[in-house]
Amino acid sequence: MIRYTTQMDAARKGIYTKELEEVAAKERMDKETLRKLVAEGKAVICANKHHTALSPQGVGSMLRTKINVNLGVSRDCKDYDIEMQKVMQAVNLGAEAIMDLSSHGDTRPFRRKLTSECPAMIGTVPVYDSVIHYQRDLATLSAKDFIDVVRMHAEDGVDFVTLHCGITRKTIDQIKNHKRKMNIVSRGGSLVFAWMSMTGEENPFYEYFDEILDICEEHDVTISLGDACRPGCLADATDVCQIEELVRLGELTKRAWEHNVQVMVEGPGHVPLNQVAANMEIQQSICMGAPFYVLGPIVTDIAPGYDHITSAIGGAVAAMSGAAFLCYVTPAEHLALPNVEDVKQGIIASKIAAHAADIAKGIPGAREQDDKMADARRALDWEAQYACALDPETAKAIRESRKPEEDHEETCSMCGKFCAVRSMNKALSGEYIDIL
Repeated sequence: MIRYTTQMDAARKGIYTKELEEVAAKERMDKETLRKLVAEGKAVICANKHHTALSPQGVGSMLRTKINVNLGVSRDCKDYDIEMQKVMQAVNLGAEAIMDLSSHGDTRPFRRKLTSECPAMIGTVPVYDSVIHYQRDLATLSAKDFIDVVRMHAEDGVDFVTLHCGITRKTIDQIKNHKRKMNIVSRGGSLVFAWMSMTGEENPFYEYFDEILDICEEHDVTISLGDACRPGCLADATDVCQIEELVRLGELTKRAWEHNVQVMVEGPGHVPLNQVAANMEIQQSICMGAPFYVLGPIVTDIAPGYDHITSAIGGAVAAMSGAAFLCYVTPAEHLALPNVEDVKQGIIASKIAAHAADIAKGIPGAREQDDKMADARRALDWEAQYACALDPETAKAIRESRKPEEDHEETCSMCGKFCAVRSMNKALSGEYIDIL
């Protein structure tokens, strides 16, 4: 029996793991085609050996676009029961990944609960947990402290970790001299930047990257290379700080692949709509086709309360142009920790973006549900339409609250007997068309 360490190692050795076979079936893809993509690093199967409840998914531009849901407690909102409600809602609505971004209290029990019960991929940002875990100020932590938290998350069963490896001490001078409008808006990136500024030391996630790779290879943890310099406003999009960090992430991608460690690369951020496709092409080139994981992109800065919409617009274009993984954005973005309803709105918006992109890319089976919806609408079959909907409950509630006075099972209150579908059905079947 051939031994392997990670999904990438297995793929390179010609082995079809049970996770790969399951993903191939979900994607309607020949398993040999998928094996080659995983071997080349162009697709990843985030599957920590300790995540016992996982229903594996593949992430890559040739696969269905996946979405991630961020949640977790903070000092001001610390109810883990509510966070678990969000998790279950996210899974029920079809989210493929959950990122626990908790930044308060003992985070380990919740993280372990996720990896023992949740079928979605689980991601974390270990640098958030470092201050919390040690209960010490940032400047007092050592490089070893940060690495040990990465190891703890790997042992807890986390499938992917966001690590801000791409900023170095050189970045400090760039940020000071380049005069960005929003500086660094990545929470993890700002913590690493602050630690370097206070200690005078190099970024530990960059300096000790080989040690991190050993940990990830042992547990089969995928590294999501965080974009600390992602633009936080349109004015900073595609600037020298963002692109230089991306070049460094490309170099780190090569180093990870040499250790058989799977990699995703994180991307912007706030980006004008006309720059979204170009950003995807640049990443694909610099990072050699490694799956691109984007936040949004958010295509305008002036819509607080509606950033799930600005994000969905950017996300659809990004995924159509090569992004593989969309991080959802909720109406609460820039404003507050999202509540359960915010999470739902963010997921639905992101799922719409992902689905629209998959249709545009010609992903096998992507348009099937749309064609079923067209058939149901032509037949004025309302129950069948609800069954095809991304959010059946909302669709049904809207119709039920505003039914027409007559023929309510046949038409809706927008057109009533003026309904084009009703008129055409009757005309084509030779029936009399009554309007008044």
